Amino acid sequence: MIQNRRRTVPRLLLLAFAVTGLALTTPAIAAADPAPTAWAKLRMCESSNRYTTNTGNGYYGAYQFNLPTWRSVGGQGRPDQAAPTEQDYRALYLYRMRGWQPWQCAGMLNLAGDADARSKRVPTYTESAYIGGGGLPAPPPGPGGPRPAWPGVVYDYGDCANPLKTFQLRMNTFGYGFSGTGCYLEKTRTAVLDLQRANGIKDSGLLGPKTWDAAWTGKPPR
Repeated sequence: MIQNRRRTVPRLLLLAFAVTGLALTTPAIAAADPAPTAWAKLRMCESSNRYTTNTGNGYYGAYQFNLPTWRSVGGQGRPDQAAPTEQDYRALYLYRMRGWQPWQCAGMLNLAGDADARSKRVPTYTESAYIGGGGLPAPPPGPGGPRPAWPGVVYDYGDCANPLKTFQLRMNTFGYGFSGTGCYLEKTRTAVLDLQRANGIKDSGLLGPKTWDAAWTGKPPR
């Protein structure tokens, strides 16, 4: 009986060490940020999921930042003019600083905070990429994709047309964050000028055949 117990004790010790070793080698599970579906609901409520929204009341972009809040989490310029990935990042940054409190829509949607809410942990861009609104991988910049035929019209500031929407969405490949309104306004002019200067085209701001072709076959503007 004593002999059997002596055999049993080492086996129990080995089992204890095995369990302990397993526990030591298992990484701790980090607190999860809100699910992509929660962010999608928030964006839809705040801005109809439009990253370029400017409501004219001092709130901008997909997450409806005002400028003081945007700057408090390191944002530069105006939120609606920032790339979607940048807006996603600043939204996660704000969430980790203050939870859902800054967004009225979060209360209306009953979004629940988790351990990362108000954790004060500054996120990385890699951590915010999962949000999905603007963090979906973009096609690689530069040549690629079938080039639509030039529509035969030279577009200028103030024009609105379906081909302009095609051009805008193509320029999202380079990180411009257009929603595809099809209207040539200041942001489109900036993209046209950037593209012209990168490809040695006269920087007239006019969207003609050379600039149209460069969007698909030329050098990336940034």
